[in-house]
This record gives sequence, structure tokens and C-alpha cells, in this order.
Amino acid sequence: MMNQEDALRRIADLRAQIIYHNRRYYQLDEPEISDAEYDILLRELITLEEELSFLADFADSPTQRVGAPPLEKFEAVNHIIPMLSLANAFSEGEMVDFHDRIGRLLGGTGGVDYVVEPKLDGVAVNLLYEEGRFVIGSTRGDGFTGENVTQNLKTVHSLPLRLSMPPGQKAPSSIEIRGEVIIRLEPFRTLNQRRQNDGLPPFANPRNAAAGSLRQLDSRITARRPLDIFCHSLGAAKGLNFTSHWDLLQTFKSWGLPISPDARRAGTIEECMTYYGEMAKKRSALAYEIDGIVIKVNSMEFQRRLGTLSRSPRWALACKFNPLQALTVIENIEVQVGRTGVLTPIAIMQPVQIGGVTVTHASLHNQDEINKKDLRIGDTILIQRAGDVIPQVVKVIGGKRTGNEKPFTLPDLCPSCGSVTVRIEGEVAQRCVNMDCPAQLKEHIKHFVSRGAMNIDGIGEKIISRLIDSHLIHDPSDLYRLSKDQLKALDRMGAKSADNVLGAIERSKEAELDKLIYALGIRHVGEHTSKILASHFSNIESLIRADESTLMAIHDIGPEIASSIASFFREQSNLLVINNLFNAGVAHRGKQPVRPSALPLSGKTFVFTGTLRNFSRNEASAIVESKGGKTTSSVSRKTDYVIAGDDPGSKLDKARDLGVAILTEREFSSLLAAFEE
Repeated sequence: MMNQEDALRRIADLRAQIIYHNRRYYQLDEPEISDAEYDILLRELITLEEELSFLADFADSPTQRVGAPPLEKFEAVNHIIPMLSLANAFSEGEMVDFHDRIGRLLGGTGGVDYVVEPKLDGVAVNLLYEEGRFVIGSTRGDGFTGENVTQNLKTVHSLPLRLSMPPGQKAPSSIEIRGEVIIRLEPFRTLNQRRQNDGLPPFANPRNAAAGSLRQLDSRITARRPLDIFCHSLGAAKGLNFTSHWDLLQTFKSWGLPISPDARRAGTIEECMTYYGEMAKKRSALAYEIDGIVIKVNSMEFQRRLGTLSRSPRWALACKFNPLQALTVIENIEVQVGRTGVLTPIAIMQPVQIGGVTVTHASLHNQDEINKKDLRIGDTILIQRAGDVIPQVVKVIGGKRTGNEKPFTLPDLCPSCGSVTVRIEGEVAQRCVNMDCPAQLKEHIKHFVSRGAMNIDGIGEKIISRLIDSHLIHDPSDLYRLSKDQLKALDRMGAKSADNVLGAIERSKEAELDKLIYALGIRHVGEHTSKILASHFSNIESLIRADESTLMAIHDIGPEIASSIASFFREQSNLLVINNLFNAGVAHRGKQPVRPSALPLSGKTFVFTGTLRNFSRNEASAIVESKGGKTTSSVSRKTDYVIAGDDPGSKLDKARDLGVAILTEREFSSLLAAFEE
């Protein structure tokens, strides 16, 4: 039996070995031992620390990377120095403008050089180290206040829990380090394959996966995700005085902090532009996704003199790449039938890699779009990922046609049920009007159980298909007649899962009236219109009795929406489903109607961008609309407020261009609080 003194020495030795091997594996990609040998070292360390936990604090031990018990919620963290966003450029001309502006502000460009780095497509974080020890990690949030994700960041193996100071150098007493959390492409593909094997939906892209992993309340889940990090900037620092940004990066590296291997110095703006071109070509070969480069003035003194604007530093510029594009061939065009019977043509393409993602399908939207682009089966096409995410067909490469290409026309008969399809005059959509169409039923049930509707958790697309294929449900009301035995009989459905589903179904019976209206799937009636209707009718029976003229008298309800609502409630099969829902115990009474003009945000239009810290997007929209306001998805001159959350997108730039008022989440909360009763 090892005595305590020897055990503590062994712990120190094991920790040093594991930290060394973590660096070889995660940062240098040059492992020296096998995974099995590494696991033996880690297990021995865990055992010793558990035995001696009463003697020492092991908070910065490598064993802490396995995750901690779940949190109830994320705490707020104030950044000592605000985390600003970067101004964007999309051309070499804008880079030259940036350089010229630097010269004007500094009184000349003599002595100005730059550091250029890849613009990582990940999640911005702030790392606080005290006396060399990692103590708090937080998200960007609104730039001033973020969420405490320390436990999740501790699971990132490439992030040192204690800075490795060179001999003779003392760790700073306090320092904020800014970085970007990412998932590399190969681990991302492995992660998605594992999720699909487990019957879970794949992540859309590495950034979404990283963001979702970083915001898990249970860090043990985060620990199973292949998160990585690169450090790139400085926040607050006590007792440190760097002369250049390049020196800062090299110091980070000497401390064991990972930095981008593609960062380099550029003596002129022309060298910055050359780097931009090189990285654009190199982009698809990188192990991680980038969406541009970042140019930073190298001199820290110049950075100080240039200062910052309200939300971005004057000394840095993000230069975005054009959307990722590639050539492929349309091998076939298949037709999907949606919830409302709309037929959507889907291009089945030869697999092609775009930004590390294999693309095989793209929506062609409708027959008019096919005709406009003259798309044919067998065509060579140029596709791109809009926003580096959604595949879309840009154009046909006419010069590659052989004469064997086949024109495509949407079918006259529904591919799901064989009923005749129609195209209503004035619409681009062709649709199946058979309400018993199986494809429509699957989409309708999927809509009914969705979060914005009845919010029945646990009933996903695969379970819906099994329920319909097993003839257990024929309309949404049948969900409320399901038994535990029926659910357990489904493939991959155990007793506990069945109980969870039944519990979610039972809770949905108390859904608000607007949720029920939206869940019914009335054409042209989205979440916003459902809230308007619920605010005017005390129960759904009153809505059913309303004629078109009554509906059109409501603000924001036009003739097309009114006609669609009235037509829906004239259909006896729809009324039968509603009656069955009532008989099953679904609550259907709303709140007393309130005149919108009497509400405090009446006439105000809001747009949300980025991730909100204290609300979900749906919750924030619901609050605005409950106070008479309106929420939309796009910014225009009619927009009154844009609410900018964590990592806002292009909507923020458009709001600035149009002069629309921009509120942080904190300011938005203050605005709402001013109207609380």
C-alpha cells in the first residue's frame, strides 16, 4: 500500500504525463502512446485522487475533463473587457479601404503591419485564468455578459486547465483570453454517424454541433463531444504588456494554449490580400471550417490609439469568403409531399464535398423554378451552400449538356396516394388535395407535435412513421388514445420511453389556445397569426363560427387568410378531428380577448438575431406578441427594434445600414420590464 506522500508524488507524476500526452495528441497530432496506455494512466490517476480527495484540491486535474453533474441553469458572467464583434468586408477593395482608414486615423501608414488568421466558424468564448489556473469560461453573450460554461469548457482536451509557464516566468495574476470553440470535420462526421446509428438526428454543421454541445447543462454530455479550441485575442490582463499581436500569439503558444497554425504576419495590405486568396483556395482542405480571414493591426500601441467603435474594434477586420460552390450532376428528381399537400421537387445529385460536408440533395422548390433555370435530369449544375449550410442550385452548366438530359415536370398524380394534383391560379405550388394522403398525414402529425404547436416531446419523425404504418393513428386526435402497450410494441421503444411519450401527450392537453390553432395546420396560419386569433376569440368554438367578414375585421388578417380559415372550418372532417381532440380532454379555451391597441407594444415590430441568453427565440416572440408587438424574421425599414443576442448574424449589419434601433438582450429585458404591471 502506497503511503500518502508517495501517492501525492505519483499523482503529480501522472498528471504531468497525461498533460504531456494530451498536448501531443490534441495540439501536435503526434501521439507517443496508444489509447489503451493513456486509459491506464487516467484510470490510475482517478483512483488515487478519489482516495486522497480529503488531502488536496484536484480542480485543475486532467480527470476533471470527464464532466460534472448537471446544472439547473447557466449563471451570468460579466466580461472584464467587452467581447466585441468584428466589422465585415467582402472584397479586396474593402480591405484597401480598411488600410487607408487606418492610415488616416494614425496620420500615415508608415510602420503599420498586420497579423492575418483564419476566421474560424465556431463559438466565441472568454477564458479567465487566475495565477495560471483556468477558473471561469463564458460565452460571448451580448458582448458584456455571457453564460458560465466553465464545466463544459473543462472537457475540451486541447484547453489547458493550468498554463504551462516557461522556466523562470510567473503566471499572470489575472488574464482574459478569447478563443473560438470548434469541432473538426472528421470528428464531426464520426459524431453524426454515431447519432444516426442511435436513431438521433444529425447536426446540420460543425458550428451548430459545437454551440449545442457548449450549452449543455449536463457537461457529461459535452465530454462525449469532440470539441476543440483555438485562442486568438486578449481581454483584460494584469501586469502584462505585449508590444505586438504576434508576440501575444507566440506567448499563448508557449503557455500551452492552442493557436491557429495558419496565423502569420503580413507586412502590407497586399500581403493580407494574398493570404486571403491562399486561404480561400486552401479552405476545403483544412481540417476545420472557416468562413474568411481576420486582419489585425499588429502593433498593440497602434491598436490602443485606434480604439473601438460601439461594437467593433477599428484595428481589426473580418474578410468573408464567397459562398462555397461546386459542380455536380442531377441524377434524378424526386417529389416530396408536404403537410399541406404541396409537391416539392428534390434534386438527387452525385455526392459532392462542399466545405467538408457531403451534399447529395437540394430542393428545386417548384415547377416555375425548374422552368426558369431549365433544370433537367442529367444536367451538370453549379451548387452552393447558402450561408455555408443550405444547398441550393445556382445554375445549369449548359456547355456540358450531351443531349441525353431529360426535362422534368411535376406529376399530375400524387406520388404518395395517387390522387389528382392541382395548381390553384395565382400560386406557384402544385398540391395534392386528398386529406387522407399518407404523406400529408405524416407531415401534419409532425407539425402537430412540434415545439411551436402542441410540444409533444419524444414523438419524432421515425416514431410518427411507425405509428402511421402500424395504423395506430389516422389523425392527430388518435395520439390521445395511444396506450403504453401500443407504444412498447413499436421498434426501439421501451417501457420508459413509452411512459415519457404518454406523459408529454398528457401535458399537451393544457396547451394554450394559440398553440392548438397553430397545431391544426390551417393554411396561411402561422404562429403569429395563431396568437392574433387567440387574442380575439375566447375559445375555438367562437373561431369556428366566425365568417370571412368577421375575420377580415381583425388587424393583420387579410382576405386570403380569412378565406383559408373559413374554408378549413367548413370541412366536416376537420371539425370531426377537433371534436375528437375535445373529447380526449384537450383544453380549448383561451384568455379574454384584449384589444391590441390597448397593449404597450402595439404597432411595434421586432426582429431577433443571434442566441438569446434568458429566453428561447419562441419565448421572446411570445412575450412581444402578448404585449401587442409583432415579430418578423427579416429586417426592413418598417422594423422598430432588432434584438441582438450571442453571435448575431447578417440581420445586425442590415439594421445598422437602415438605421434601425438595436438593443442588447439586457436592454430588451429592460424595455419589457417597463411595461410589467
